[in-house]
Amino acid sequence: MATTPKKTAVPTFAKIAENKKASFDYFIEERYEAGMVLEGWEVKAIREGKVQLTDGYVVIRNGELFIIGCLINPLKTASTHINPEAARTRKLLLNKEEIKRLIGKIEQKGYTLVPINLHWKSGKVKCDIALAKGKAEHDKRDTIKDREGKREVDRAMKSRHRDR
Repeated sequence: MATTPKKTAVPTFAKIAENKKASFDYFIEERYEAGMVLEGWEVKAIREGKVQLTDGYVVIRNGELFIIGCLINPLKTASTHINPEAARTRKLLLNKEEIKRLIGKIEQKGYTLVPINLHWKSGKVKCDIALAKGKAEHDKRDTIKDREGKREVDRAMKSRHRDR
């Protein structure tokens, strides 16, 4: 009697792009997952990995969220009848209650919305955005010091295990 191999679960979310600079420049308070309004050529370019979030930020206009500065570079094989714009403003989709809550928190001094990452979820592109508070220069130095210290400890542990 032959047994069938177990099927592994297919991940429902695959990472497209990540904004690593955001966690260095900001203290992340809360995270939200928002949908994105995209054109066809943008989805094709995202599938090819031609997206950059580093300089992106989120604004609220007339009760709606928009991401600015997120670059989606068009493919060279893009259609001739469209004029692709890499840095256009894209609308984010979020619940009205969540947007109202964000408006209240953004009005506090020092808070902003930053994109954290783009990922696929059930065949749709989603953007994780975060309510964040800016770090001061000494906080950034502390982050670097902690990262270097952790790296040295990992190196020491690795070399110790080799000696055995």
